[in-house]
Amino acid sequence: MNPSTAQARVIVDELVRNGVRHVVLCPGSRNAPLSFALHQAERKGLLTLHVRIDERSAGFLALGLAKTGTPAVITCTSGTAVVNLHPAVVEAELTGVPLVALTADRPVDLYRTGASQTIDQYDVLGIPTLHLPEAADEPTTRSLVCRALATRGPTHVNVPFRPPLTPSDDAWPSSPRSGPWTATDRASTVETRPSDLPPRTLVLLGDDHPERLRRASELGWPVIAEPTAPNGLRHGSLLLNAGLPEHLRPDAVLVVGRVTLSRGQQSVLAGAPVVHAVGDQAQWPDVQFTATRASTWLPEPAEHDDEWRQAWLSAVKNVSAAVDDLLDAQPWPTGLHVARDLTRAVPPGSLLFVGSSNPIRDVDFAGERRPDVTVHANRGAAGIDGAVSTAIGLAVEHGGPAYALMGDLTFLHDSNGLLADHRPDLTIVVLNDDGGGIFSLLEQGAPEHDRSFERIFGTPHGADLAALCAGYRIPHSIVDEEEEFRSALAPPKGLRVVEVQAKRDGLRALHKSLKATVSTVFRG
Repeated sequence: MNPSTAQARVIVDELVRNGVRHVVLCPGSRNAPLSFALHQAERKGLLTLHVRIDERSAGFLALGLAKTGTPAVITCTSGTAVVNLHPAVVEAELTGVPLVALTADRPVDLYRTGASQTIDQYDVLGIPTLHLPEAADEPTTRSLVCRALATRGPTHVNVPFRPPLTPSDDAWPSSPRSGPWTATDRASTVETRPSDLPPRTLVLLGDDHPERLRRASELGWPVIAEPTAPNGLRHGSLLLNAGLPEHLRPDAVLVVGRVTLSRGQQSVLAGAPVVHAVGDQAQWPDVQFTATRASTWLPEPAEHDDEWRQAWLSAVKNVSAAVDDLLDAQPWPTGLHVARDLTRAVPPGSLLFVGSSNPIRDVDFAGERRPDVTVHANRGAAGIDGAVSTAIGLAVEHGGPAYALMGDLTFLHDSNGLLADHRPDLTIVVLNDDGGGIFSLLEQGAPEHDRSFERIFGTPHGADLAALCAGYRIPHSIVDEEEEFRSALAPPKGLRVVEVQAKRDGLRALHKSLKATVSTVFRG
């Protein structure tokens, strides 16, 4: 057996022994030893292999597969193929997702010689590279693979292979040890400690470890949670954006995770006398530098102000009724309508992935908060790239009804993600307003910038999404009415796209009315 084949088979065997069940493969020449070994492992029933031709989409597919906490692997050939994994690795790094980038490389003696598809791949993905020695012995290879999988968050494993790159036999390695070469414990604990935070403490939850978010949401204080966090008050961000009345203002704010969706969040943080931020080591969330204290543990309340908490619940109830009345009086559809109707209609036990820009904010502002629906989003770098692939990866792992909500630009940005060899039960809802609707709500969307807006921010594309889906042989439908939309959300069979066409021209006015409505409720 040649050295490259032998090492590749040991790598794959050790991945399986460490619990890896999904590997995404992009075909290439230099990673041929890994490709053959992975195909052999798939035939043995040891793992599920996903084959993709686009490394950037493949990286996000692996990210989605790994988001639930079990490591997933993306492997590719050398050169620019590796660099295309960088966006997914960035997202994994910021959100602690155990994504393993397993990249093939040329032997180091070919660096700087002009050899084809050869670049310096050390630390090219922005994280330290674990470089497996060429044709390393079995104990070294297995031990280093275990070390990579024990790393919190993403890891980059780089392996140089020298020809011959194809196998001459089908022998499978047998480790002298049962299970992993080095057993590791990936479980993390959430510690709580007594604190002196006042009874009127408000909790803000962003993107963070699920267990820490769950524990923080159960401390007994009012909770405003972004859609990916549990147990938040409906329309909580709207309340903050409208400006809190005096009787709802907190004496302290507890921040757990990255809170990045709402300017109202930053406003309440700026006005709080005490801000306690919870994060990992020196990575506590504090965008505006308002934190007065930080910890890796959760503070336990000494006491609660039940009257104040009840005032929050009453305000949310009143605002919820007013927002629903406002939306019911508006022509369907807008992004707010779609977010509300989608979060109400999906069946219990569903998974929902929400794209960046307006969709995640629409869900935050208008969506139902349901404990029986798991919500995911790529909120680390908050980019629009890789959304289709991430959603597919999540749906594959979920195994039940799954949905995704994204805008047209986000969908087009990762249309290659539709080229999938595994098509889970996933309905992708695309709100198509023909361009960048998010910019309508920002400073550049103000009337004084009308002359330049469409050209450099609105960027209408006129793409035919039905034709695009037909090219990928993905079922597609356009819905025009609210009841038709709800019917289209029946538990999905396979991968499909539901398109809702909307307009951007009234978006800024609608959000202004939304804020005014909440302010009116506050004034009573």
